[in-house]
Amino acid sequence: MAKPHDLHSLVLVSRAPLAKVEPFRARQGWTIPWYSSYGSDFNFNFDFHVTTDEAVAPVEYNYRDRATLESLGQSYHVKGEQPGASIFLRDGDRLYHTDSTYGRGLDLLLGSYHYLDLPPLGRQEDWEEPAGRSNGPFMAWLRHYDKYGDETGGSDCRCDSKT
Repeated sequence: MAKPHDLHSLVLVSRAPLAKVEPFRARQGWTIPWYSSYGSDFNFNFDFHVTTDEAVAPVEYNYRDRATLESLGQSYHVKGEQPGASIFLRDGDRLYHTDSTYGRGLDLLLGSYHYLDLPPLGRQEDWEEPAGRSNGPFMAWLRHYDKYGDETGGSDCRCDSKT
C-alpha cells in the first residue's frame, strides 16, 4: 500500500523559460522540481485566472479584471508575474485541475506571515490603515535571503557574529 507522502508531489511551474529560472534556483540552493510552461498553452488550458499578457487574453488576476484591479489600487497585479498555487489530481493519463488560490490565499503556505500579523501594526504594508506606517512600497520588507544587508547583497544577519 502506498504511503500518503508517496501519493503527493510539489513542483513549481513558471511561465519564464527554464534557462531564466535555473540560475535563480541554483542561487537559492533549491532542489524542488521546477518546470516551465513557456511556449505552451498549459496556463490557459487549466484556467489559472492569472493573465498579465493582453496579447494572449484580457488581464485577469484572482478572478478580477484590469479595471477592477486598478480601481482597488492594485495596479501591480496587471503586469509581470503574479503568484498563485494550484492543485491537480492525476488519474492514469488524465490530469484534473481541482483548486487554485491567489493573493492572501497563499498566506497559508507562508507560516512566517502568521507571526507578522500578530503584533498590533502587523506587516506594515503600504495599503494598511493608518496610512503612512509602511517603510516602502508593497512588500518592500521582503527579500531573498541573499539580498539583505549592504548594497552589494551581503547579509546583516548577526547570527554568525562573535559578539
